[in-house]
Amino acid sequence: MNSIAVIGGGASGLAAAISAASRGARVTVYESGARVGRKILATGNGRCNMTNRNASAEHYHGADVDFVRGAQEKFWVEDTLGFFLSLGVMTKTESDGRVYPYSDRASSVLDALRLKLDTLGVRVVTNYEVKSVKRKNNRFLIVPYRGESETADVVIVATGGRAAPDLGSKGGGYNILKGLGHTVTDTRPSLVQLKTETETVRKLKGIRITAEASIDGASEYGEILFTDYGLSGIAIFSLTAYLDKQKTVSLDVMSGTDKEELTSMLTKRAHLMSDVPIESYFTGMLDKRVGQALLKSAGITPLSRPSHTLTETEITRLADVMKKWEFKIEGTMSWNNAQTTKGGAVTREFDKDTMESKIVKGLYAAGEVLDIDGDCGGYNLQWAWSSGCLAGRNAALREENHK
Repeated sequence: MNSIAVIGGGASGLAAAISAASRGARVTVYESGARVGRKILATGNGRCNMTNRNASAEHYHGADVDFVRGAQEKFWVEDTLGFFLSLGVMTKTESDGRVYPYSDRASSVLDALRLKLDTLGVRVVTNYEVKSVKRKNNRFLIVPYRGESETADVVIVATGGRAAPDLGSKGGGYNILKGLGHTVTDTRPSLVQLKTETETVRKLKGIRITAEASIDGASEYGEILFTDYGLSGIAIFSLTAYLDKQKTVSLDVMSGTDKEELTSMLTKRAHLMSDVPIESYFTGMLDKRVGQALLKSAGITPLSRPSHTLTETEITRLADVMKKWEFKIEGTMSWNNAQTTKGGAVTREFDKDTMESKIVKGLYAAGEVLDIDGDCGGYNLQWAWSSGCLAGRNAALREENHK
């Protein structure tokens, strides 16, 4: 019986292994860490946001987003839910289409995957970090940093990207694919906190607001957290997928109100709060510290004077800031803080319908190692399950056809 080697025991790797083994293939999973699926346990704050019912190619990013459509047409959300139901995992759908295991525990998902591996007789080799893969006599030679080399007829690279290296994602798959002739783009953290100028945000540390954040035309509405280094929160995470060379992020703290309405509202408020010091002008409307920071950003001083002294020019300026509160971007937090990787193996060198390499026959890739990344909300795990199952299925079919 021919053999399939799956390099990487994360979401896409386990999906690939189960998919291939379910079709009778002899499968070995090579995992660099002490156990498989560690990153799965960390997803969704430990709850595992398995997928999103709104998943579509529009929620993904990369040089060629059309590549996602291959998986979308052949193994997508309903197929994924059916796959997990066959493993015994019950799910529930929450706001924004997010799907979680009914138990609210990521361990339920990983336990079900591991049980299926055992049932199918998949061989799992841990603490086996692959250094390179070489083509030798129509087979693949798998070379580790430590230990004995092994061989396989087919290889699926599912090592993940560089995000969360503490959980095993060290980017080793890029070197493996490069060694086999593939091209890899530059990579950077995505779905991660933003570092900004700190003069304003540091004073607001710990405060959460709901606002619309924007970067270079892309915008996300949701929770935003001020930190001592910059901005965090789901809206910020999602926007980092669009971050390239942009220098600023802006917040619209009154996104449901247009500029004209807001100006009128602020004018009326100045009369309503007539004798109240300007420093307390936003009391009852916004967090006190956020309000004072907005006033300062609008250049309104001193804050000790009564609110009725606010001039028309100052109110217009204040409205401008509230609709577009800008923060200079200094970068992002490190790989350890990132949920996924932007960039990776160039997808035009793979078949979107099978995940097989167009350069090396019998070589497949799946998941985060490819130049595809999704929005926050279960989209990246959906890509992992879909691309993994697609790669595993076609790897097994390839072996059947070559018997």
